[in-house]
Amino acid sequence: MRKLKRFIPFYIMMIPGLTYLFINNYIPLTGLQLAFKKFKYNEGIFNSPWVGMKNFSFLFKTNDAWVLFRNTLGYNLLFLVINTVLAIAVAILLNEVRSAFVRKMSQTVVLIPFLLSYVVISYIVYALLGQSGGMVNNSILKPLGMEPVSWYTKPKYWPLILTLVQAWKAFGYNSIIYYATIIGFDKSLYEAAAVDGAGVWKRIWFITMPMLKATVITLTLMSIGRMFYSDFGLFYQVPMNSGMLQKATTTIDTYVYRGLMESNDIGRAAAAGFLQSILGFVTVLTANTVVRKIESENALF
Repeated sequence: MRKLKRFIPFYIMMIPGLTYLFINNYIPLTGLQLAFKKFKYNEGIFNSPWVGMKNFSFLFKTNDAWVLFRNTLGYNLLFLVINTVLAIAVAILLNEVRSAFVRKMSQTVVLIPFLLSYVVISYIVYALLGQSGGMVNNSILKPLGMEPVSWYTKPKYWPLILTLVQAWKAFGYNSIIYYATIIGFDKSLYEAAAVDGAGVWKRIWFITMPMLKATVITLTLMSIGRMFYSDFGLFYQVPMNSGMLQKATTTIDTYVYRGLMESNDIGRAAAAGFLQSILGFVTVLTANTVVRKIESENALF
């Protein structure tokens, strides 16, 4: 009882956070039943008729099912690899730069892509790739005597474009995480290695990289949990929802959104979200099991 009274102030401090968690994470769970119902506005959530697994079948029966899952998984795997490599490289670069002025400027540069929203980025991309007024066509291709490219009707270019845009926006945040981890490492290890004659690259390879392993695994596992989700702004706003690009830009999220806007079928949208959550959970569980068997100390659970 004494211990309970002792921690009462801490319990009181937890109330706002627990309230937020309950309202935003637990109350909405009642809406999961929409994934198994044919939602009717006049009957509401609880009285709408049950349809079983029919809402889930539309993702697999459509002719675009292969494209949906290929794009969603393919892009996420590509983003994971490129963003991890780029973020670690920038973090190590920041750590190796000793000038305080250069370091502050570098951190500012890293933060720039993180602070930009896709609303701004979509207009920047359009300013670069617009067929008539775009900088690439007018300032690069035309002076070189090359024909302008209609970027928003050519799907073959967009895997590269989307990868570059996503990396530009996302690597800054991850770089800060890795950089914060690196500056917490024991400096005496680097000093001892330098005394033994280890150069910069050897210190990075034999000290920094092994000590970053736990952080890399943690962030990778977190990213794997979102493997069946996609950044809606990246795949919908940046390509300007161009119908000519849908083979290269359609993911599960954009497909469900378009279907919801056209058919207003809330049950199917809920089923897609529920399926994404289940697949993400299974993927994280599998990846964590593999990590636990290889190096149990780096597993999340």
